[in-house]
Amino acid sequence: MVALSTWASPLCQLRMTDMGNSLASPVVRGLLDRLFTAADEGDEARLAEISAEYGGFLAGSASERAELFGSLYIPVSPETGQLLYSLIRTSRPATVVEFGTSFGIATIHLAAAVRDNGTGRVISTELNSAKAQRAREHLAEAGLGDVVDVMTGDALSTLATVPAPVGFALLDGWKESYLDMLKVIEPQLSPGALVVADDTLSFAKVLAGYLGYVRDEANGYVSVALPLGDGVEVSCRA
Repeated sequence: MVALSTWASPLCQLRMTDMGNSLASPVVRGLLDRLFTAADEGDEARLAEISAEYGGFLAGSASERAELFGSLYIPVSPETGQLLYSLIRTSRPATVVEFGTSFGIATIHLAAAVRDNGTGRVISTELNSAKAQRAREHLAEAGLGDVVDVMTGDALSTLATVPAPVGFALLDGWKESYLDMLKVIEPQLSPGALVVADDTLSFAKVLAGYLGYVRDEANGYVSVALPLGDGVEVSCRA
């Protein structure tokens, strides 16, 4: 684990150079700083209210939670965002899929990598239409809206229509749906595709089925856990 942390830290510390890292441009950096600050200031208190009133993060159906969590950012960590950018820059996927847009913080990292690669497209999906619109606005502010399609609706339906090949997928929506979501996009995954699942430590029990699946080599993945944010699992479609 120590060696893994040592490897992950410098990988996630990319800095802006004249050769191009859109994440560190003044406009994108300023937007991300603002969004991360808003998440830090608002999410914890609102989550505590929801937990006290409704019985926890997993209370209700997916559509009920989408409405209930309408003001929550629930972002990836800054370090995880840097990792997403790094992996996409390295793997250069033609199509990037995201399950769970929220306000678009992770999406900005995905789109920046696609832009800097000079090829590819991000297809993201969000159940809450108001959040999807806010994400589009943030992407437009970052100057990245032209490389992203933000779809609204149930991702189990919307992402089933994404054409192959999918070279990269981020799972960051409802945790109990990760395995079902993976199986929906699995036929479109190209050999060597990367699937990144967020919040694997904070939702370890909920994600036990998903983690068991990607860690079983018989299912065609090589998977590794990274100690970033609330836990990240990176799985390669072998």
